[in-house]
Amino acid sequence: MSQLIRLRDIQATHRDLIGDDYYDPTGKTAFGVNEEKIGKIEGALVEDTTGRIRYLIVDAGGWFSSKEVLVPAGLARIVGDDVFFDSLTKSQVEAMEVYDHDYQYSYKEQYERDRQAFVADSIPEAERMEIADHNYNAPDTLELLEERLSVNKDRIVAGLVKVGKHVVTEERDVNIDLEEEHANIERTNVNRPTDRRIGDVNGNETIEVELEAERARVSKETYVTEEVNVGKTTEHRTETIVETIQREELDIDNDGNVIDRDGNLFSRDDITADDVRRARGM
Repeated sequence: MSQLIRLRDIQATHRDLIGDDYYDPTGKTAFGVNEEKIGKIEGALVEDTTGRIRYLIVDAGGWFSSKEVLVPAGLARIVGDDVFFDSLTKSQVEAMEVYDHDYQYSYKEQYERDRQAFVADSIPEAERMEIADHNYNAPDTLELLEERLSVNKDRIVAGLVKVGKHVVTEERDVNIDLEEEHANIERTNVNRPTDRRIGDVNGNETIEVELEAERARVSKETYVTEEVNVGKTTEHRTETIVETIQREELDIDNDGNVIDRDGNLFSRDDITADDVRRARGM
C-alpha cells in the first residue's frame, strides 16, 4: 500500500523521485464550479514510490471560515497561477473530511473515502459524481499565460522651427604690400672754383623733395551668400454667402391698369414699353 507524502517533504528526502522539472501548485489561487474563487492551494500529496501528485491540499476559506480538504489532482485545470476545479461544488467540499496535517494518509484508504464523499446524501443529486481512476492523475498540460507588449505610435509636436537671421561679427586679416619713399642723401666731395660768394642771398636756399608713401584704404562690400525662399500655396474653397436682395414687381389694379410708384395709372390702350420701364423705376 503506497503512502502519501506532502510534496514539500519529498522535495527534501526523495528528490530523486521527482527530479528538478516538476510542477509545484502551492500558493496558487483555487476556483470551484462556475469559476467561483474558493481559496488557495496549500500543497500537494504525492506517492512515496512514484513521486506522482495524487491530491491537492485546498484551503476552501472562500466557502467556509476555515477548512482544508484533499481534492483529487485529476479534477484540476491549471492555467498559469490559477487552479480551476470546474466540477467541485460547495456541497462536495462540505461532505469531505478535514485534512489532518499529522495523519499518515495512504493512497488506497483516501481513494475509498473519496467514493463515499462525492456521493454523500448531503450532496444534491445533480452534484453527485463517481470518482474514476483518471481523476487522480495530475494534469499533464499547463496553459501558460504571458503578457505581450502592444506598441502603438502617437504623433506629437516634437519641435518648432523658426527661420530668421542675425549678424555675426568677426575680424579678418588682410595682407597688402605698400610702398613708401624715404630721402636718400648722397654727398660727393668736389674741388672746383665758383663765382658765388659766401653770404649771398642765394647762399641760404633750401631744396624741398616730396616723399610719397602708400596708405591702405579698406572698404567693405556686401554680397549675397545664401537665399532662403519661403513659399506659399494657394488653396481654393467654395464659400456660400447669403445676402438679402430686393426686386420690384409691377403693381396692377383690379381693372388691369399699370400703377407706377407714384400711384399714377396707365390705361391699357395707350401704355408703351417706356411707360412700363418708368413705372418699374428702370
